Amino acid sequence: MFFVFSSPAAIADHLSQHLVELIRNKPDCRLGLATGSTMEPVYARLLQRMQKDAPDLSRLTTFNLDEYIGLPASHPQSYNYYMHHHLFDRLGLDDSQIHLPDGMSSDPDHECRNYSAAIASAGGLDFQLLGVGTNGHIGFNEPDTPFDSLTHVIELSENTRLDNSRFFDNTDEMPTHAITMGIKDILDAREIVLVATGEHKADVMNLLYRTPADPKMPASALKLHPNVRIYLDAAAASRLPAEALHHVD
Repeated sequence: MFFVFSSPAAIADHLSQHLVELIRNKPDCRLGLATGSTMEPVYARLLQRMQKDAPDLSRLTTFNLDEYIGLPASHPQSYNYYMHHHLFDRLGLDDSQIHLPDGMSSDPDHECRNYSAAIASAGGLDFQLLGVGTNGHIGFNEPDTPFDSLTHVIELSENTRLDNSRFFDNTDEMPTHAITMGIKDILDAREIVLVATGEHKADVMNLLYRTPADPKMPASALKLHPNVRIYLDAAAASRLPAEALHHVD
């Protein structure tokens, strides 16, 4: 379950190759995508690969995990802005191929229902990319989120707001709520890869290893899925027992 790479760059190289092969073998695949600093080298390497040997992207569909409530798509810290800046604009995807929750919706609950319905209508996700918060959240599913949850509005924990406020020049702009894919939406994906890098993720990886499937630790839901891989650099893996690790390079 835990695969250790020499560096974040090595993870990005391996994972980007896997994604290119997935798209080439299944051009109509549905990708669940994540944001955050952990994903930036992954998307940068993916773009490099596609510039050299681009698969057909005309039938690709993407669904993002989450979005802050109250941030317009043009806000530099919105995940819509992030995805267009780091990936979508350079891939040339049509707007119809891209799905992100609308954090400015006048009816967030309706937006949530429609988002899960859109994933189901598309045929479910073939692949889901995940990061993880220091409190174990996946997407923005905070501790005690039910494992059968679909896309929903979540009040961000103090821990999450503290972790993410560093991205905002004015911490008062840090949203208090977000729309996130539910844990069931995530677990319904056919394949899941979670990426964690850096020493600040070592404690949560140790907790994930030791915790049985328990809503108090949202990432532990992944233990219920038959096709999950967790990619770590040496720093993130530093508190895991040697017998739990598979070294890739």
